Amino acid sequence: MTELPASDTDRRADDDARAATVRVFIALAPPDDAKDELARALGPAYDAYPRMRWNRIEDWHITLAFLGELPVAAVPPLLAPLEALAASRRPVELALRGGGHFDERVLWSGIDGELEALHDLATDVRTAVRESGIAFEERPLRPHLTLARARRDDLGSVVEAAAGLSAFTGRPWPTDRLHLVGSNYGRGPGPIRYRDIRSWSFTGH
Repeated sequence: MTELPASDTDRRADDDARAATVRVFIALAPPDDAKDELARALGPAYDAYPRMRWNRIEDWHITLAFLGELPVAAVPPLLAPLEALAASRRPVELALRGGGHFDERVLWSGIDGELEALHDLATDVRTAVRESGIAFEERPLRPHLTLARARRDDLGSVVEAAAGLSAFTGRPWPTDRLHLVGSNYGRGPGPIRYRDIRSWSFTGH
């Protein structure tokens, strides 16, 4: 058997370690017509700032809890608690509104509507995660929808694009599902891609 050079062996070990983990978060997603409404409002910014790294519309989401990189085996214990949580909660009515930026690097749209209920949902989600034995960094919930990131030499574009969204007011919509999402973050030079590991309808009253 031919031995791999040390560098190739290390690279193979890194690839195996990444394959055994997944970057996970729990989120809500706006319905397609609400996303289309915001995409139309972003039309001038798409044209004016093509160098920004725009997120795919189908990947837009509102993060409730970011769990980070987890062993694949840590995911199944989350399924039953999150399913039970979704079944016990009614939909929350939200809307996309306005725009802003984090540190002139990240462009976002704001969230309006039943924000107290949204914060309560996030608290219950995080409690369910902790009770499943998963430790994660507790970050304050700042409800938003990430739209794009600036390149290092083009920070002004995010500020200008955010100003262009300041008057945007989207229609209200009910959250229909709770999403457990995995991403391929850190697995290559291409854009981040998200996929539902599982999702559940809100069926409470």
